[in-house]
Amino acid sequence: MAGAIIENMSTKKLCIVGGILLVFQIIAFLVGGLIAPGPTTAVSYMSVKCVDVRKNHHKTKWFVPWGPNHCHKIRDIDEAIPKEIGANDIVFSVHIPLPSMEMSPWFQFMLFILQLDIAFKLNNQIRENAEVSMDVSLAYRDDMFAEWTEMAHERVPRKLKCIFTSPKTPEHEGRYYECDVLPFMEIGSVAHKYYLLNIRLPVNEKKKINVGIGEIKDIRLVGIHQNGGFTKVWFAMKTFLTPSIFIIMVWYWRRITMMSRPPVLLEKVIFALGISMTFINIPVEWFSIGFDWTWMLLFGDIRQGIFYAMLLSFWIIFCGEHMMDQHERNHIAGYWKQVGPIAVGSFCLFIFDMCERGVQLTNPFYSIWTTDVGTELAMAFIIVAGICLCLYFLFLCFMVFQVFRNINGKQSSLPAMSKVRRLHYEGLIFRFKFLMLITLACAAMTIIFFIVSQVTEGHWKWGGVTVQVNSAFFTGIYGMWNLYVFALMFLYAPSHKNYGDDQSNGEQCIFRNRRPREEVWGTRLRFSHDTRCAAVHELAWPFSLLLEH
Repeated sequence: MAGAIIENMSTKKLCIVGGILLVFQIIAFLVGGLIAPGPTTAVSYMSVKCVDVRKNHHKTKWFVPWGPNHCHKIRDIDEAIPKEIGANDIVFSVHIPLPSMEMSPWFQFMLFILQLDIAFKLNNQIRENAEVSMDVSLAYRDDMFAEWTEMAHERVPRKLKCIFTSPKTPEHEGRYYECDVLPFMEIGSVAHKYYLLNIRLPVNEKKKINVGIGEIKDIRLVGIHQNGGFTKVWFAMKTFLTPSIFIIMVWYWRRITMMSRPPVLLEKVIFALGISMTFINIPVEWFSIGFDWTWMLLFGDIRQGIFYAMLLSFWIIFCGEHMMDQHERNHIAGYWKQVGPIAVGSFCLFIFDMCERGVQLTNPFYSIWTTDVGTELAMAFIIVAGICLCLYFLFLCFMVFQVFRNINGKQSSLPAMSKVRRLHYEGLIFRFKFLMLITLACAAMTIIFFIVSQVTEGHWKWGGVTVQVNSAFFTGIYGMWNLYVFALMFLYAPSHKNYGDDQSNGEQCIFRNRRPREEVWGTRLRFSHDTRCAAVHELAWPFSLLLEH
């Protein structure tokens, strides 16, 4: 009787395969820990207060904080009062990057958060639910002496969440509020060398614009971008893993199509998992080096969502297909209760991502969390997705419990079974326990390394060796799930071996193969009509073989 490779592989060969995969797993962690730098870099920027002395502020002019054509600037806001410079005449200017540096497409993305330095004044305190409205312009250029080209211009509202820890008395005037940082801007590509931000805080008392927000002294930005060295290592891993998964996927499907029966549900799901892994591996990011593709972050989220949805669906279907005495199998419709929450949760997260990063494709300053309606909508999507995830894990735990209960029931009766039937059930039990073991190991490693990467400083030093923990987490976990899918398609592919003949109570169940030896897995076998061999008909599960009396 034929089965999967894992059922017919000797313990020695299985240990060799496991050892090889373990070596590649260690290499994946070492690549990130020893070769790649940290995944991201954070750079602090202090805005320069430029003065717009023109009568018409609507005319296009860019205020550069430093360089050959730098703006006329003041040191602090207090200097503007004696010079009769109004709030509408001040432009907070930030040049990205810092002097003597330049940005690179290898940085992949730019994320900025905003910090306002607001001083306490008795006659200008921050009101409850105060909102600051900023007029922000973003420009770029690729030469220090070229003209600036506008990239975006938006009115950006942000709600202030500040507290004043000291008593609000005259002697405490000038002290700063403690304010939460605000999301400011996100760009999905870094296609240019230099960027310029001009931020205005227009005041209009009649329309209550920027009234009751305190006295803003400075604007600070923190820019976060991916390290170029890490990007190169990440691209190299994707370039190496893509053909590896693709080749094993083609080999796996070829083994299935060589059989005389059509593919069953579990085989299709494993193949679909391989396709989703290949989809996430394809290094389309190489094109972002030469093209200004701001949608790469959104595209990456979609690819990851497809893979995770497929992985969760595979676990459910794998458990369901190993319900040994369940007859309603091999149909996706039989899993609608378990797969339904995955589909609903994935759809909610997709809508949330489209509302955030989808809008940022045209407005890099947009954030769904900046308005009450947007916050409630985002929380609704996240809560629904969380409920679906909880339901999924309840279904999964229940199905795992059912399978192990069936396993315990079958193990006690294995010695009394015929050889063919006993080997069938032993193969199911071993196959299920093996997958549960490596799945739990992969999940545990993911959680452990995530926790370690959050609680550590980002790197460890052992003597003269520096280990980048965060980089090792990204490359190691990414390599681990690739190896997981690789092992699935290899070990659960149809085997060319068979178990041999079966003896039961002195009578031999006679069967013969219709196809060559290498195509035995899943082949139709003819049995004698001896009633003592009729129990073998129970083996007619499509995943193992198709039998007929």
